[in-house]
Amino acid sequence: MHSNIKLPEDYLTLIGNIIPDHLSMDDFITCCKTPLKTSVRVNTLKISVAAFKQLAKTKQWLLTPVPWCEEGFWLEQENTDTKLGNSWEHIAGLFYIQEASSMLPVTALFKEQVSGPTAQYNTILDCASAPGSKTSQIAALCNNNNFIVANELSSSRLKVLSANIKRCGIKNVALSHYDANVFGTWLPEMFDAVLLDAPCSGEGAIRKDDKAMLNWSLKSINDIADIQKELIDSAFKALKPGGTLIYSTCTLNEIENQAVCQHLLDLYPDNAEVIPLNDLFPTANNCLTAEGFLHVWPQIYDSEGFFVAKFTKKETLSLRPIKKKKRLVFPFSPVSRLENDAIRDYFRDAFSFEFESGVFYYRDNEIWLFPKEFPAFIGKFKFDRIGIKIADKFKKGFRAQHEWARTFGHHCDKNTVSLNIEQAKQYIMGRDINFSDIEIDNLEQLQGELLVLLEGSVLGLGKRVNQRLKNNYPRDLVRDNNLFNE
Repeated sequence: MHSNIKLPEDYLTLIGNIIPDHLSMDDFITCCKTPLKTSVRVNTLKISVAAFKQLAKTKQWLLTPVPWCEEGFWLEQENTDTKLGNSWEHIAGLFYIQEASSMLPVTALFKEQVSGPTAQYNTILDCASAPGSKTSQIAALCNNNNFIVANELSSSRLKVLSANIKRCGIKNVALSHYDANVFGTWLPEMFDAVLLDAPCSGEGAIRKDDKAMLNWSLKSINDIADIQKELIDSAFKALKPGGTLIYSTCTLNEIENQAVCQHLLDLYPDNAEVIPLNDLFPTANNCLTAEGFLHVWPQIYDSEGFFVAKFTKKETLSLRPIKKKKRLVFPFSPVSRLENDAIRDYFRDAFSFEFESGVFYYRDNEIWLFPKEFPAFIGKFKFDRIGIKIADKFKKGFRAQHEWARTFGHHCDKNTVSLNIEQAKQYIMGRDINFSDIEIDNLEQLQGELLVLLEGSVLGLGKRVNQRLKNNYPRDLVRDNNLFNE
């Protein structure tokens, strides 16, 4: 138990006034001072849930299903010599360490509506996306298709977001670095779905961060709520008519939750409509509010405290004219038809791989794969990064890049080499490996660039140089501390 956690008296009074009658304040306080269980979400872009369950058995991981997410599990480790984040399965992007409650907003976004089939979203905006748990969850549910704009205001958190997107093998994301209140005026009604997991006071996160409430005060939550009201207005303006908006926080007070949602309904009384979440999962009624929102108290599911609301937009808004922005320079150019064919031929010949979607662009000698929906955004917005870098171009052809390997390598069955655990450690440490040490039957068939695998999962790229596997693992990813054990 986190005995050092301090809950401000004003906070306890505030919570005591709103906690449902069927819940106990004593249980609430005890739960807040109890460490969170570890939970993970399977990255189905790289491994199926069934295969992950089998993998967990071999690792002596005990999995308990998260009731609102088919890919989510609470995980207990029998062997804790290696931190979960240093396991090769995590390094390879097979799962994301994600708090169970934070899986709720994306589940709500994709939950089928009573009146129709599962929602199909071509363009999705994640307004405050770092560190990337929800962005990667969206990408997996979209099967790496469609187009996601992942925005993050903090520069340092943007780097973490980018790293997690690469690790998870996501190809359909553009990163942006703005205050999210710009989207309503700069990209009005451009998105089929918008997720606003709003910056908040973090009351629900105290179980994993005992300093989460050091600066908590009634004034601070009112100040934060003012920002949230601006953000939810902007998010609604960026939403297409008929689209879906999710508003969520990891806090519990009604000032940042129900009152912010009511602000949206007051702004657009004839246009913003609540979609009740009573059927999101079998026991959702345990945390359902009168309005149809989910107000997840930590003691109900032994989780973080969380809040989720879902809205739809009935019709288009009469928006003011957009102020002219400075002309944006776009540093990429679409490849020619001949180059397009040459790129496809290269990947087909080297790895027996076929691109099924996306468009190729180049910058200098770099070849990038962008989502097919992205060209409609060119000139309208500045992005820090779009899609993935798949290859470098040279006079004599192309050379595949690490991002391509981590995104598509598991679809390839040519020029692959499988390592054992100890060899994989050496690879991630940036070291070359002798082919004489690798159990391999088809060495004579392996030429040039190779996909490096561990237990069928792609770690990265290497190159055959005589009898040596030359290491092409990116230098910025090389690590040698507390790596995985068998």
